[in-house]
Amino acid sequence: MGGFFGATSTRDVVLDVFFGVDYHSHLGTRRGGMAAVDEKKGFQRDIHNIENSPFRTKFAGVTDEMHGNACIGCISDSDPQPILIRSNLGTYAITIVGCINNSDELVDEFLSGSGGHFNTMTSGKINSTELAAALINQKDNFVDGIHYAQEKIDGSLSLLILKEDGTIIAARDKLGRTPILIGKDSDGHCVSFESFAFEKLDYDFIKELGPGEIVQIHPDWVDTLAKPQEKMKICAFLWSYYGYPTSRYEGVNVEVMRTKNGAVMAREDKQNGLCDGIDYVSGIPDSGTPHAIGYANESGIPFARPFIKYTPTWPRSFMPTNQNERNKVAKMKMIPVHDLIQDKSLLFVDDSIVRGTQLRETVDFLYSHGAKEVHMRSACPPIMYGCKYLNFSRNTSDDDLIARRVIHELEGEEGDKHIEEYIDASTERGKALRKAICERLHFATLEYQSIAGLIEAIGLPEDCVCTYCWNGKG
Repeated sequence: MGGFFGATSTRDVVLDVFFGVDYHSHLGTRRGGMAAVDEKKGFQRDIHNIENSPFRTKFAGVTDEMHGNACIGCISDSDPQPILIRSNLGTYAITIVGCINNSDELVDEFLSGSGGHFNTMTSGKINSTELAAALINQKDNFVDGIHYAQEKIDGSLSLLILKEDGTIIAARDKLGRTPILIGKDSDGHCVSFESFAFEKLDYDFIKELGPGEIVQIHPDWVDTLAKPQEKMKICAFLWSYYGYPTSRYEGVNVEVMRTKNGAVMAREDKQNGLCDGIDYVSGIPDSGTPHAIGYANESGIPFARPFIKYTPTWPRSFMPTNQNERNKVAKMKMIPVHDLIQDKSLLFVDDSIVRGTQLRETVDFLYSHGAKEVHMRSACPPIMYGCKYLNFSRNTSDDDLIARRVIHELEGEEGDKHIEEYIDASTERGKALRKAICERLHFATLEYQSIAGLIEAIGLPEDCVCTYCWNGKG
């Protein structure tokens, strides 16, 4: 996915942005970058690969080289950024969060009309941030350019632009799929994806941008350049999985939502008689844990941790980009607590079930250490579609998703016409899906949170939340 942080102030803010960006490290694992502007030094930029070493390590000492009263930075799960642009709109730095599905089409259209060019990466692909900038530069001001880019792009686009004068333009995606929040201290303002990032730096929250809203941020003021739109489709996965527990989006705290979500699942299980005989409830760490706590509190079944994740040397389970390495790391991180596994019936809550590969290895690990039964609950509905707005998973085909793959095995492409039935546990197709996945992943039982239950836990109107990955309604 990715995240960003920026600040503009009457003092040097590079250190603030260094820590602010570091607080977004859970949102991406490929690259980190920072760009600052200073009266004497002008623009400065630094980008590092963070696949095998965290942002904080790679950017240690950045304040010795980079200075400025205005700075932006990002964690990127895709292309190198921020990038520096010189155009008809001036020289600026830009970083984005989002997804461009029609990049080839846009590049061809741009090149056929301009006779210009793009830098290409080793793969031959175009940097998405450069493409966004090229679209913005088609207009004679930033607001019209951002609107133009957001309309042309199939996907989503939120961004920060750092201008030569030290002001920052922040624009939220036209449907508000990701958040942007503004903070203030005595010397200036900051802008952030994650709310806790600026709160830890002693900035006070002043506003969250609405869908499509564009603002210009100065040390002394925040000016609205484009008013927010009414329609919103914020990503539900921010609460279920991606967001950090202490963050809030649209006023809803992540940890509170996850705990409530677990309670909703337990309430349904109790009504259906599915809580009997369970010794312990646990979460697949880390994001599954608060869902499990909510489940345990509502069900009355004790919460326990039958295995502990070893994090001192492997702090992020998805750090390696190679799938085999990721699976190996996931296995190496799990340290069993035998007294809580041997001869026990365990119920685990995971934030989601995407491909299921690592989850099967986790379950086999528990059985190998003496578990009597392993029951599984997913804190969200079956994932039926790969995200086309934020790239929350790396799948290249819907068939990479275990739920969709099982449907095709059960009845071929005909199953694609009955997705809503497969989501619903009360239908014959829904029961068949759960039974087949149980057999494949060695679960004693499997239940998914319903879309209605998830929306209840978030607490926003359903038409304000994107549920595309479950029901194809984005």
